[in-house]
Amino acid sequence: MQCDYFDAGVCRSCTLMGTPYAEQLTALSGRTREVLGEVIPPEAWLPAVANTESGFRNKAKLVVGGRRGAPTLGILDGSGNGVDLRHCGLYEPGLAEAVLAFADFVGAAGFTPYDVGTRSGELKHLILTHSPNGELMARFVFRSEGQIRKLADRLGELPGNTRVVTANLQPEHKAVLEGEQELVLSEQTQLPMPVNDVVLQLGPRSFFQTSTPMAARLYATAREWVAGIEPTRVADLYCGVGGFAHHLAAPGRQVQGVELSAAAVESARLVGTPGVSFAVADADRLEVPEADLVVVNPPRRGIGELAQTLEGSGVERILYSSCNPRSLAADLARLASYEVERARLFDMFPQTEHAEVLVSLRLI
Repeated sequence: MQCDYFDAGVCRSCTLMGTPYAEQLTALSGRTREVLGEVIPPEAWLPAVANTESGFRNKAKLVVGGRRGAPTLGILDGSGNGVDLRHCGLYEPGLAEAVLAFADFVGAAGFTPYDVGTRSGELKHLILTHSPNGELMARFVFRSEGQIRKLADRLGELPGNTRVVTANLQPEHKAVLEGEQELVLSEQTQLPMPVNDVVLQLGPRSFFQTSTPMAARLYATAREWVAGIEPTRVADLYCGVGGFAHHLAAPGRQVQGVELSAAAVESARLVGTPGVSFAVADADRLEVPEADLVVVNPPRRGIGELAQTLEGSGVERILYSSCNPRSLAADLARLASYEVERARLFDMFPQTEHAEVLVSLRLI
């Protein structure tokens, strides 16, 4: 992949830009296997799942800079000035079109971009999510409430495929993407996200994988592996909006999802898959789950204390989805009573060293 922004030196977010994709994937596989070498035997690895090297991102997290009427959408440089990246080649086609349309909207609406140096202005970030059916969720992050009415009055000017629109408030001067307070301005509150034969529901704060086709491969692989196990009780911990839980549903099987975010649980319940239920709880502090199979999909830090709980639980199978091979290695070392049956790398974010790994464990 060639990128004008990278070549010009204005954006270096994609650290592997310019490296042929086949070389990237080979190197990523090698690094991941090396990190996990002490806990995953070579024979357990299946071939890595390749992505497309460009046009794969379903979400754009854009810093709004520049000036009123002439905004930049992208990142900030070292001096806090806006760098426009609206033509980034990582966005999937529908999202790429949306970024251009929303850039025009922000300029025409006259929102004043937030200026880091002077701590003035209002619009800090614009976060866009694109679904396979072409619909969009747009989140405007403002410094204060003053611009919310202005946005609400101009919703009719947004692209017609915009399903969810929110105004998020982040009043503090610090490097965070969003604040705690969020107001939904559209009639719809959820973005339908079709993945394989499941239509997930994404709320404004929902986490979802960067690449929808790769998420589909990840969930499909989990479903395939679990089909050979045939558990009757599944506990999906750190379940988010229920991607794994809904894909692992089957006749005669009970799937219980557990997630700390009440908003994510609300979204997960909207899908309504028979045999699948959800509860708001902290997976880190759960007692031994009553399940034949436990699925864990934790944040980058890993499962922490839960590893000790699972180690003495007697649960027959564990399916671990990790976005951080190093924390995965530490957790697998704690699960000494289990052996790795299969492991697979999914290249969720080409042009970077990010790795998504799915591991199937069996009680010895």
